[in-house]
Parts: sequence; C-alpha cells; structure tokens
Amino acid sequence: MSVSTSAALLWIFLLTFIVSTVSGALKLTLTAEPGATINIRNNNQVKGCKVCTGSGNAQRCSIESMNSFNGSTVSVELECSRPQDVFSIEIVRRINCTTKSCSGHIIQTDSNSTDALRFNRTFTWNLTAAAPKAFQIDFTKTGLKQINPSEKCPDRHTYTLQAFQSTGNVAVGKYCRSGTISSALILKSGSFSVDVPAEQKLQNDKFDVTVGEKIKSLARISLTLPKGTSSSELLSPDYPESFPDDDIMEWYFRVPDKHRVDVQFLNLTQPDCVKKEVAVEYHQKGRVTSVLGLNDTQPLQNQGDFLLTLRNCEMERAPADSPGLTFTLKVSASSPASTVSCKVDLSKTEGLSLNISTLTPTPDCVMKINSVKKDNITVTSSADLSFEDCFPDNMEVTATQLIDCSSGKCPDPVSLLVPLLPFCLPAPLSRVTWILRPGRHGTVKLISPTGPLKQSLPGQLCDDSVTIDVAEENGAPIGTFCRDGAIQTVHIHTNVSVTLWSSMNAKAPRSAVLNASFENEITERYIFTVFPKRDTPELVATPAWPAGMKASSTVSWIVSVPPKMEAQLIFTKLSQPKCSNSHTNIRVQRMGSPEEDYSRREDEMAKSELTVSESFYLNMSNCLPERGNFSVITKISLQKSKYLLLINILSVVAALLVIFVMVLVVVCVVIRKKKKKKLNHEVSVYNPNGINFLPGYNGPPKTHEDDDAHVYTSIDDTLVYTHLFKKGADIGIYGETYQPFTGHTDSQKPLLSSQKGPPLPNKSPSQVQTLMDQSEDEQSSNLGPRLEPEGGN
Repeated sequence: MSVSTSAALLWIFLLTFIVSTVSGALKLTLTAEPGATINIRNNNQVKGCKVCTGSGNAQRCSIESMNSFNGSTVSVELECSRPQDVFSIEIVRRINCTTKSCSGHIIQTDSNSTDALRFNRTFTWNLTAAAPKAFQIDFTKTGLKQINPSEKCPDRHTYTLQAFQSTGNVAVGKYCRSGTISSALILKSGSFSVDVPAEQKLQNDKFDVTVGEKIKSLARISLTLPKGTSSSELLSPDYPESFPDDDIMEWYFRVPDKHRVDVQFLNLTQPDCVKKEVAVEYHQKGRVTSVLGLNDTQPLQNQGDFLLTLRNCEMERAPADSPGLTFTLKVSASSPASTVSCKVDLSKTEGLSLNISTLTPTPDCVMKINSVKKDNITVTSSADLSFEDCFPDNMEVTATQLIDCSSGKCPDPVSLLVPLLPFCLPAPLSRVTWILRPGRHGTVKLISPTGPLKQSLPGQLCDDSVTIDVAEENGAPIGTFCRDGAIQTVHIHTNVSVTLWSSMNAKAPRSAVLNASFENEITERYIFTVFPKRDTPELVATPAWPAGMKASSTVSWIVSVPPKMEAQLIFTKLSQPKCSNSHTNIRVQRMGSPEEDYSRREDEMAKSELTVSESFYLNMSNCLPERGNFSVITKISLQKSKYLLLINILSVVAALLVIFVMVLVVVCVVIRKKKKKKLNHEVSVYNPNGINFLPGYNGPPKTHEDDDAHVYTSIDDTLVYTHLFKKGADIGIYGETYQPFTGHTDSQKPLLSSQKGPPLPNKSPSQVQTLMDQSEDEQSSNLGPRLEPEGGN
C-alpha cells in the first residue's frame, strides 16, 4: 500500500470516528402480544430526535411516531440525547362486544423488558359495542374518583375515559383509584387508558367489561355514595374545554338509606345558545321528573337513588372567545342529624393556630367549641369541638404558624412541616401558612429539601397538586412555586409569608415543605439562585408578576452555567413604567468580570435575546413609577458553547492537517532517498553534438553516430583545439591536419595513446594569440553581449 493511500484511509478513519462519537442511538426491544399494537411517539416534536426500525437499506425512520408493531417483537433505535424525555410508549389492545358478550376484560399487565420502564407508558383499551347497546366497565373493586386534568394521582396511575362520537372524541374524565365511581357506560365506542410515568411499574389489576343497557347519552357514570357524611366532585365532559355541543351526559347516584344529597353546580360558565336551553333533569322511580336551569337552586334529594341528566343546547360558537359550557358538580351526602365530636390539641407546637369556617353560611351546620356555638372556630391550644350536619365541601380548615426570630431565639434552620391534625375534623386541611420574621436587618433563606423549585408562569404552569405561595407578611406577593424546577434557594430581606395549598384530592406532604434559615442582611430585596437544567428551559419572573415589582425594590438571580455550555436569555412580556424618580434597570454581568455584559433602562431600547458564556448575575431594579408597572419574564436556556464547538472543529481540522503534513514529509523523504540512491555514481557529461544526458550504468542511448568507437581512454591536447586548427587553415595560417577516424567499430575501445596524432603546426606567439582572440569572439557572439560585473571599471 502506498503512503498516499494510507493517508487517505487515515482521513476516512478519523472522520468515521468523529461521526460515530457524535451520533449514537439507544436500542430498545419491545414485544407486542397477539392483537396488541405498540406505538412510539415523539411527544414534544424535538428536532434531531427520531425513531428507526430495521437496518441498512431497509431502515426506516420517523421524527413523529412509529406504529403497528402488531403481535411481534421489534427492535427500535431512538436517536436522541435523552430519548426518555422525548419519546413515550403506548400499548393498544382491542375489546369488541356483541349484543350479548364481550371478547375480553381490561387486564393490566406489562410483559416488556425493564428498558421500557425508562419511558412514560400508556396502556389503552379500545372498546366497541354493537348498536344500540353500550359497553360497561366495572370499577366496583377499587372505585375511582374524578380529578382535574392538571392533577396527578398519589399512586402515579392516572386513568382516562373517552367516548368516540361522529363529531370527535370526548374526554369523559380523568380519574384516580379509590373513589365513589363504581361503573361507566359508554355509547357505541370509546377507550379506557392508564398512564404510568417513567420508572413506575404497572400495577396488576382487572376491570370487567360487559354489555350494558341502552342509553341515549354519550356516557353514564354511576356513583355509590358511602354511609355517613361524604362529598364527591365531578367535572363536565371535555373539561376545561366546553361540554360538547347539543349533547347529553348522565350521572347515576346510589344513595344509602335515610341519607340526603345536596347538589351544586360551581365554577359555572354558560354558553350562548342558538337552539334549546341548557337544562338539568332529576329522575327518580315513582316521582315526577324535575327540570331546572343550572343557576336555579337544586332540590335536596332525600328519596334514595336518582339519575341526573344534563342537556346542552346548540351553542353559538362563532366568537373565538365564547366560553361554552363548563362546570364542577358537587354532590354532598349525609345522614340526618349526624353529629361528630373532635378533640384538638395544638399545645405541643409553638405558634400554631387552627381556623375552621363555612364557605357559605347555612343554618343546618352547627359548630361548637367547648360547647359554645360559633360561626367560625379558632383553636390556639387544646379544645373540644363538635360539628352537626356540616358537609365537607362547605367547610374550610386552615392552619397558621408564627415563627418569630426577632429576639434571636429560634432553631436554625426551621423545617416548615404540615401539622398533624385529627381525622375527626369536618374537612381536610386545605391551607397552611407560616409567618417568618427574621428580625431587624435580617434575611430569610428558603430551600426545598425535596429538590429545586419552579415558578408557576404561563408556559410553565404547576401541574402538581401542591403549590407554595411566597409573599411578604403584609400580603405583597412574590411568586407561586412548586417542585421539579431549577431554583435552589430564595433569599428575602423582609418578613415572609409561606402558604402551602393542596387540592381536594391531594394528601398533605409529611416531610418538610421548605427549610427556612435566618441570615444577615443582603443588598437586594430578593435573591434567587438558579441551576438551569440542560434539556429544560427555565422561566423566572419579577416578584409579583404580572402586577409588577414593588417600587424602588431590587431582585437578582445568580445563574450557574455548567462548563462547555452557555446560557441564552430571552426577555418576554416586558412591561416598563413611566418613572417619576430614578430608572428601572436590567443588568447582566458575568461572575468575576468587572464590566457589565448588558444594561438597559426603561427609556432605552431593550434586547429581546442575549447569550452569556459563563455563570452570571441577572439584576433588575424598579423605579418609583408615575404610572404603569415594571415586570418581565426571563427564559433561561442552556446550549452547547458555540465558541467551544468552533475550537473543537478547528482542533480536529488542525490535527488532521498535522497528520497530513507528517504523511507528506514521509513521502518526500522516501522519494528523495530513492533519487539519491539512483544518482550515487553519476557525473555530468558535456556533449558538443547537442545531446544532453546523465550517464549511468547503461550509458547514453546508442546510435550509429554515437557508437562506442567514439569513447577514448585518453585524448591528446591537440585534439581539443582541432576546431581552432581548422579555423586557422581557412584563414591560411596552416593547412588541414585532421584525419577522420578509420579504426575499429566493435565494442573494444582502442587505445589512442598508441596512435600518432597529427603534427603540431609551427606558429608564432602572435598567431596563437590571434587564434585565441578569434575563438573568444566567436563564443561571445553565440552567447550574446557580454555583461560587465556591477561595480567594475
């Protein structure tokens, strides 16, 4: 192999190595049971990520999804930096029902490998019924309860029920286990699915599927209410979107004996109707059907089981902002004159108080503290409480704890723990507030023990069931936060109020919500430390967004940028006031740098984007506004450093160039050595006949004229000047003396020293000088004019 070929192969090897290192893919083997289909979807449509099957020329790839691996085992390649954050796996099964029976039941099993656990998974059953029947799913063993679509279930298993109609799919609801919902009827066709997050194993379970009765609504949800006091919440179909146009939904309630049920429509938005009116109907055996509007007072149901039917009108949907029909249906049940006694002791927790009140005044609910009737109850130490006919959905229980360190006597840090309260209270704890007072010139530092926080903002809303409101003690808001973000710590230079909110289905966390410590004074009013994630942009906003920062206040974000990365800042939703005193300012400065990278006032044109190559400070300050407010959302995204990428590319190119030069040098050295070896014994030869050559071992090319006979071992001096003698004869100085050679012509070289050369002519010194001058003149005429040396005379 030649040196040049080796160099070319080396180039190809280096380039192949670079491509192989940069690309890379995660291989995944999935098995679909007979009759099942596995779908792999790119949920976020992330650029540069794709799913591929096959290999070589048979390989096919898609950036969106890969479907229909029906009843087989398939190997796929997921080309992405973190495929588990981009792709999700869905396993779809089918159940068909005739007019008499169904082909199977919903059985929760997962036969795939542990590799699939790294991804979010959805197990879906598509069900169909033979018209005019409906199919029925039985949840009696576990029970379900409906949740808001933005909420999550405690066991991380979220169920979804859909009805398929000719006008489109309708989301009947989203559910968690353990509730009052006992069954569901779906007209014609629909689906039931369970969503399981990554690293969560699917719980084995079974729900029976049978042929149901005829219904005229899109679905009928049945609830079995427990004995005693209870409350259930249901949401309109397609919530938070509008109830389907001109459609019907039914809820059937099984009520224990001697119980009464109160029905309320809350958070109601009503549509603009073109035909018909929105109406709710109450059906009971042996009783006349009641038809009411949603704004009417709903009748108290105290005669056993009943069916509630809701009919929507034909809506005017031309305006894009038309709200449509949405609502929350609250159903509260209780037995007559039910009284609950409860003993509360708060003496072990310093500064803790408990408040119990009714959301809407009702004469049926009677509350007493230490046998004294009260409309609102506040407990600060220990007390005996009683509640008579108080429905949980109309009760609110809140707790407040004051932690005052102004005297310097308090533990540091302080764990903000949810107080443990007795289960006999009429409703679960809905809100806990901690008041933190660091003292004069002090600062409150907040940190989450369960991981960084994120600020709830448009495009980054908290979908957790637990949220934390942080505000100043006087009520001035700072922001709403939840888990799974990038904010590590929050410093606040004033008295602080921290409020924990939990939804109706959430359990209060047992561990510390936040840890608070008290530190020395800081220069800004608020300081946040942020550690952005590489694959997830982080949104941060000025305190009290969107209302605007407090006048003459300052806020800083200390943003940590990992090595070989850079941060891109995008300022959105920027609102600037007209200042009566001072100016607003947005400043960016890298850590350790004496100069600012960016600075803008309210009267200057602000950039919308900015790139910072190192960890930096983002500082904002407000003026004293005359009108308007100062608020801004900043999007922080990490990306690979373009400067570093350029250096890497140049380094690779330089390395390849050095290798190429080295190879070229080796080639040149080898070629030179070969030439030197070839020319080792060669000498220069002058040939007056005009044929130039470099004699070697083979000698010059032979012709008849250039025969070996012309080679002599010695040449007499007189022969060298023969042409001069001929020239002298022409001018009459001496006669012709040269005789042509008539010797041997074979390869044997004759010894010319044995022959007699021509006689030397007798000439005077003046003749010899004349001949030499003529020879020089002849040579000068052939060579051109003679050039005098520079500087000569």
